[in-house]
Amino acid sequence: MCPFCFYFCMQIMLKTDMEDKKSLAGAWVEAARPRTLPASVSPVLLGCALAYYDGMFDITPAVLCLLVALFAQIASNFANDYFDFKKGADREDRLGPERAVAQGWITPKAMLAGTFVMLGLACLSGLLLICFADWRLIWVGLAIAICVLAYSAGPFPLAYNGLGDVCVLLFYGVIPVCFTYYIQTLSFSLLSFLLSVALGLLSVNILVVNNYRDYLQDKAARKRTTIVLFGRRFGRVFYILNECVAFLLVLPLVLDAPWWILFLFGILFALCFYTTRELLTLEGRALNRTLGHTARNVFLFAAVLSLLFVYVGSSL
Repeated sequence: MCPFCFYFCMQIMLKTDMEDKKSLAGAWVEAARPRTLPASVSPVLLGCALAYYDGMFDITPAVLCLLVALFAQIASNFANDYFDFKKGADREDRLGPERAVAQGWITPKAMLAGTFVMLGLACLSGLLLICFADWRLIWVGLAIAICVLAYSAGPFPLAYNGLGDVCVLLFYGVIPVCFTYYIQTLSFSLLSFLLSVALGLLSVNILVVNNYRDYLQDKAARKRTTIVLFGRRFGRVFYILNECVAFLLVLPLVLDAPWWILFLFGILFALCFYTTRELLTLEGRALNRTLGHTARNVFLFAAVLSLLFVYVGSSL
């Protein structure tokens, strides 16, 4: 189904009374959580840069990988909106951005339909990727589709049982970086794996800030995130540890890079330090700013590394 068909289907299924509510487009855009989408763009960008470094970059599978990542994340966001509402996790005292279903901007039925439309678009883009690799990619696509739904739904929702961080590490780090690289080069490499872990750890911090902010609300809703299980102090240590490991993994590359890459990483390190200070000092809704800054840092981390590999690849 094309995006335009999706738009009109969602318009029909929305509540007709839109007084005092967001516009149709605004409701769906907010439900997609655009400020978090750099988390899915970043690993594809890095995987493409690594393929370029090896002289194997191909624009068509690169774009398809990006579409899979974006559609899958939007599907996950829609599913999370729907199932959190059904489970009563989106309470009136919610500190994060408003949720479309809980606010009545979009009906639960429409949100569930939107979830499957986005998931279908992700699967369609993934099937096209088989033309550039092999049929075994179906298993990767199946794992992604299952995780999109199992993250918030089913008898054992991963986000409600302390496994959300593992999902983010795998599906916003290891899998998209390594398989974006694989689809273009038909090989795996230790370098792509190490960089995927580094980026994945920084992406986990987006979830850490979210769960750190929502500690009391998640606890009341019996949503057993790692912060609920181990406490807010653990969340602060976890955030800092993820940053440290990520930077240590790329340190050998950066120290051997041109001076301007060192300069850019210096700026990035300063931004991460500032964001960490925000986490340690802010509370409540003020942490929404920290969440946005953390997502920004993830994208900049991937962007600077990508610049490095494109520069070196162009010099070979």
